[in-house]
This record gives sequence, C-alpha cells and structure tokens, in this order.
Amino acid sequence: MIWSVADFADFPFWVRALFTTADFAIRIALLGIVPGNRRPAVAMAWLLVIFFFPVPGLLLFLTFGSFRLGGQRRSRQVAVNSELRRATAHLDLPDQVGAAPDYVAANSKLTRRLTGFPMLDGNSFEYLTDYRLTLQKMAADIDRAQDYVNVMFYIIGTDPKHRRGYADLVLDAMTRAVTRGVKVRLLFDHIGTARIKGYRQLLARLDAAGIEYFRLMPVRPWRGQYQRPDLRNHRKMVVVDGIVGYTGSINLIEPGYKRASAHRLNRHWVDMMARIEGPTVASLDVVFATDWFSETGKQLHQELRDVTEAEIEDHEGPAAQVIPSGPGFSHENNLRAFNHLFYSAQEIIRVVTPYLVPDDSMLYALTTAAQRGVRVEVLVVRRADQLAVQHAQQSYYEQLLRAGIHIYRYPDPDVLHSKMFTIDDDVGVFGSSNMDMRSFSLNSELTVMVVGSEEVAKLDAIIDMYQAKCEHLLLKDWLARPRHHRWVDNVFRLTSALQ
Repeated sequence: MIWSVADFADFPFWVRALFTTADFAIRIALLGIVPGNRRPAVAMAWLLVIFFFPVPGLLLFLTFGSFRLGGQRRSRQVAVNSELRRATAHLDLPDQVGAAPDYVAANSKLTRRLTGFPMLDGNSFEYLTDYRLTLQKMAADIDRAQDYVNVMFYIIGTDPKHRRGYADLVLDAMTRAVTRGVKVRLLFDHIGTARIKGYRQLLARLDAAGIEYFRLMPVRPWRGQYQRPDLRNHRKMVVVDGIVGYTGSINLIEPGYKRASAHRLNRHWVDMMARIEGPTVASLDVVFATDWFSETGKQLHQELRDVTEAEIEDHEGPAAQVIPSGPGFSHENNLRAFNHLFYSAQEIIRVVTPYLVPDDSMLYALTTAAQRGVRVEVLVVRRADQLAVQHAQQSYYEQLLRAGIHIYRYPDPDVLHSKMFTIDDDVGVFGSSNMDMRSFSLNSELTVMVVGSEEVAKLDAIIDMYQAKCEHLLLKDWLARPRHHRWVDNVFRLTSALQ
C-alpha cells in the first residue's frame, strides 16, 4: 500500500476503517474490471499505476481507460459502418488482385470483411517525397477543381513569416476554389491542430474564406463535445472532384511544424505522400464522407463522384485497397492486415516507421519472419520527436536485433515521418499508420495496400533513399550502452501499453 496508517493517525477510528475498507474494495474491484477486453500487458500496466498511485491512477483510468467512442458518436459510427458497406457493396472483387500471390488475395478478403472496402485495379500512383513539391501539386490540383474538394488532416498550421510556400499554398488554393463556386469541405483533428501556434488565426482565415470546416473528435465540454481526449483522428487526405486523391504521412504544415526548437536545430519532418488517380480515389472519398457524417450528422455520399462502370472494367494499372482503422472499428483492421502480410513474407520485409512500439502479436510476426530466414529491415528515427515514444521504442531493439532483424536509424535532427512497408516484390503498404499501439487502437488511421512488382519497386526506391542516410545499428554496439539507459527505456515501455 502506498498509504501509511500513520498518515491517518489523527483521524477517528471509523474514518481509518472506512478508508481502509474502501481502499481494498477499489483494488479488488479493479482486479476484475481492468482486464476486461484488454490485452494482459495493458491491464497490468493500468493495475500497476493504480497500485502505486491509487487516486490519480483511478482518475486516469476513468478518463483514458476505455477506447470506446462516446454514446452519440458510437451510435453514429454504427450508422457510418452500415452506410459504408452499403456504399461499397456494388464494388465486387472481379479478381482484381491480378497475378498476385494467394496470400495477397487472402489479405484483401480479410480487409473487405473488416471494412467493406474492395480491392480495385486500374489506378495510378505517384509517390512524392519532396515536401514543398507535394503541397504545390495539391494546390495545383485544387486550382483545377470544378465540383468539390474534400480535405482532411491531423494537423493544419499556417506558414510562419520566415517559412513561406508550404501550407499556405494549399489554403490559398482552397480559398480560390470557394471563390469559383467549388464546394470545399475541411476536417482537422481538434487537439492535433489546436496545439499549433496560430490556431485562432487559422480559424479566422477559414471563416473569412468561406470554407466549411469541422473539428474531428472535438474536446469542448463547455459545448457538450467531449470524448476520451487521446482518441484522435490521424488521417491525411485530399480529394479533388473524386478524380484525384492524395494520402500518406504529410500534415498540412511547414516541415518544422512551427516549433521554435525544431527551427533552431534545423529539424525537418521527412514524409511521403501518394498522388492517386483511379477507382481508389472513390474509396478515399467514402472515408471522408464517413468522418464528415461522424462530426456533422450529414450524409455526403449522394454528392460525391462514384466509381464508373468504365473504371471498374478498366484493368490497366495496379490494384489497391484502402484500409481505414480506428476506435470506430472493433477489430484493429490495420494490425490484422499488417501481421498477416508479415507472416506471409518469403524473402524480405522492409519497414519505415517513426514510431515502432509493437504489441506482442506484431513483435512475434516480425521476429518469427526473421527467424525463418526472411530478411527484415526496419528504418526508424535515431531521435524521435516524442521522448516517451523514443524510450519505449528503444526497449524493443535488443529483442529485434537478437532475432536477426536489421535496424537502421535515420540521423537526427530530422524526423523520418514516412510510414510504409513492402513485402517481397508483391505488395506495398503506406499511409498514416505508425507501428505502435496508439495507431492500432486509439487513432483513426488510413492505409493503402498496393499490389504489383512495379509499385513495390517504386516504394523500395524511396526506402533505399532513406536507408542510404541511415546508421546500421549492430547488437554489440547496442548492448554497450550504459545500464541506466536501458532502465529508462524499460520504464517507458510500461507506459506504452496504456490505453
């Protein structure tokens, strides 16, 4: 017990007895409550917090302990999922995985059952790694919009005076689109964006431009808007007229994230975004429409461009499938799809992620692949932008290295923020999802799986570019670290399990 009897020596006996009884009752009750529908590691982490810090631990558990959506939002999500399946029901799978291995077809079937989204071919992908060029292309496509523009980002921030020509390019193009009579809709994560310097000026700018916008997962209890504050919408996308789409890891902000510390270090976030044409763009639109409905209660499906019969019949171009995930889905869609692909690899797995804090299932999938002879390469940042994640991530390195996994660390001060992986020369995966428990359970994420050796080669070329700048971490060097560094890493590993 953290509380000592001496702490209550001056209180009447009945007060001490009542407190002691309540203390034991709470602990015993939570022993049977906390583990419910949680991973054992998560339950143990919560119980440890509550044991050492009973009152604050209990308050934290009541605030953050459940990743279920709130009542109204949960009922809307049920309606959203039903509408999503209705909107994609006509898009059958006419063997559009082509000549891909059976495991890719099986993964596509799994995802279809979990999300309703099909795999459709006839797409084209342009993978963009130049931060400024990506935003320039977005702005140019928005300037060509004739009907509507749907935009959703986790973080939005206007350009600071000394770093022009980034987010403002897209915001200005959206303003011009509104002036032309184009319908412009914008969604952004409330907490992700509100913490960025200049938030109120951003809202004033959007209001003045006439852009219709809503906060995703708002935490504004004074307006009756509240849910667990660390359930966030981490998706990033732009859709123009249902014809051109963008998705990936970039946020709508300059590459230093308007952080004075990053500017002093000349730190940049390194990202990849895909420009997409073809039927997969319609899937992005459906994801946007479901998030729009979740926040507004308004249906958009009738206002969006659908996949045409000609596009369904046109098989020229790679097959791809959108994988939405998050607390609105009950089966951790991204985690299941990723693990299935890892277990299916025969030759090589190449992973790029800024945050590698796997749950046990993914840890076993990766280490098992390495132990059966698959070359597994993982590219991570040498110094992450989040201290807790950095230490939690490092706590896994020894186990990964001992299993034969190759770890490459991208040099600081930059943050390798791209999220992607490839399996053999069969399939590539990219999007907003990190390889951590937050992305699997707490964040709404958006991932795209693309099939074919040509697309894998393009993604591998980007990974090669990143890897050429990396330091190859060796087990002997990692084991030579001071013991107190390992201790700190292991402490933060415990916190990574809290949900």
